[in-house]
Amino acid sequence: MAYKIDNAIIKKDRNGKLTLIDPENVFGDEDAFIAVKSEDLITIQLLINGIMKNDFKTWKELGSIPDNEPLKSLFVRLGYSREDIAKLLKEF
Repeated sequence: MAYKIDNAIIKKDRNGKLTLIDPENVFGDEDAFIAVKSEDLITIQLLINGIMKNDFKTWKELGSIPDNEPLKSLFVRLGYSREDIAKLLKEF
């Protein structure tokens, strides 16, 4: 079973005004929100699923990771191939 992170869309108009798009009213009672880029959210969800399956190489093997390296690069560092990521996405 895949782990799910509740999410909604935060849309910014031309004037910079933000609007929460939450058709299922998941965040109706919330006072504060965090915005995460879509591709990063998917990456986070896939990483959580991988952690729950415990199918990662040892995290110690990653070594030092530069601060400016994108989160999605962890898949490559952890030894995932494109096929592995495609399989994870299908399960998602």
